[in-house]
Amino acid sequence: MKKWLALTVMTAGIVLLGWGIWQIASTHLQTAQSLDEAKKVVADDQGMSKKQFAPEVGKASGILTIPKLKADLPIVEGTDADDLAKGVGHYKDSYYPDQNGQIVLSGHRDTVFRRTGELDIGDQLKITVPYGEFIYEITHTKIVDQHDTS
Repeated sequence: MKKWLALTVMTAGIVLLGWGIWQIASTHLQTAQSLDEAKKVVADDQGMSKKQFAPEVGKASGILTIPKLKADLPIVEGTDADDLAKGVGHYKDSYYPDQNGQIVLSGHRDTVFRRTGELDIGDQLKITVPYGEFIYEITHTKIVDQHDTS
């Protein structure tokens, strides 16, 4: 009886470990595919005006580059679970650079934004979309409660 229980617990542990590894690998693969798509979108649509720019939900729309982290992250239109598995999500009702409004990007802290704690005031972020490149500098940060949606 003890051997059967031990074998069951070990098997369950191995299955859970395998599932976790598969989830991580799947997210990395989806992010890499989205980055390739984003590079094509940016390269193919150069010269597009900001008024013409209207990405489809779930599709790559640009690239977020964080030089200090040596990271190029795909920006994906939308913020549901499937979109965030592909990269940095762009809230569909917010703006893109140079469109006279607030840009809202979202990502999980354990995937695309895992290393953002290494950023400091003065570090730069670059957003590349089909109609141009835009550089932003971090001027301040704020840590909010996980339930704060303001």
